[in-house]
Amino acid sequence: MTLILTHSDIDALIDRTSVYRAVEQAHVDLSTGDAVNPAPSQLPLIDGGTALPMVATSRRSGAGVVKMLSDMPNNVARGLPGQRSTILLMSARTGECEAVLDGRLITAIRTAAASAVATAHLAREESSTLGLIGAGTLAVEHARAICAIRPIEKVLVWSRSTATIDQFRQRTTDLDLQIENAESPRSVVSSADVVCTLTPSHTPIVEGAWFHPGLHLNAVGAPPRPDHREIDGPGMGNARLIVDSTATALSKSGDVLLAIAEGHLAAGDVGVELGDVIISPRPGRRSRDEVTLFNSVGIGLQDLVTARTLVDAATAQGAGSSVLLNV
Repeated sequence: MTLILTHSDIDALIDRTSVYRAVEQAHVDLSTGDAVNPAPSQLPLIDGGTALPMVATSRRSGAGVVKMLSDMPNNVARGLPGQRSTILLMSARTGECEAVLDGRLITAIRTAAASAVATAHLAREESSTLGLIGAGTLAVEHARAICAIRPIEKVLVWSRSTATIDQFRQRTTDLDLQIENAESPRSVVSSADVVCTLTPSHTPIVEGAWFHPGLHLNAVGAPPRPDHREIDGPGMGNARLIVDSTATALSKSGDVLLAIAEGHLAAGDVGVELGDVIISPRPGRRSRDEVTLFNSVGIGLQDLVTARTLVDAATAQGAGSSVLLNV
């Protein structure tokens, strides 16, 4: 039997602490070779869309995954989400399809969990001001995830839409935070200890000239396209760069590839992965004043381990629905 988990099922089942722990362990497994996550291929769709089949296997989870991510830039004009995804979880022992899951909430929460893991291992422990460039669902999830691992008291939020910031406030009232509207991305970067960039930007929205000693950044929002970026070349070149996956960053991160093309980075500078820093802090922050930057493209392994936590929870609680596919 194959378990089907809808968005509503996932919303009721998902436990953010469990996802954080699973994502942290997954990055360790990627660095040690206990998990495999090749860079995704890119398949053209109509109207400028792109399909990215994100695949991974994990010995610890006993599973393989395929997430079909559709990046559809024209959907915004249609009033539809710019990205959509479906996750297929397969048994590593029998090859059977264990589960099919909607990817929307999984993607947002595992992405925020990865940023929180990076923040826990790279940001200064006393960091108390969080800066968010972008105020949508990713911003909400990043506020939740990072407040769980750092003593955040104030959140500075910038968005082109005041209404989106108002919605952010309403969705985070339970966090009991001081939330301030920022005048510009520069004011966010200049005043925050930890900054998360969460916009699907095509051109840089953050400049390295704004960085201050001790800053940590999570560059998250740019889609997996080599011509999209949130951080300018000097910023990428002047920070201590950590990536989720070297192979993925060198094929799909516009932040990385454009900085290399401009001469601010060399391909050899893109060799420290998040899992390496979790295993040993030496490749990470080397001084209090160093600027650290986690470039997060997103990898299928994060989807795999999050799906595994959900399938295990659904099985224990009798949630979701099951179908027999091979009849």
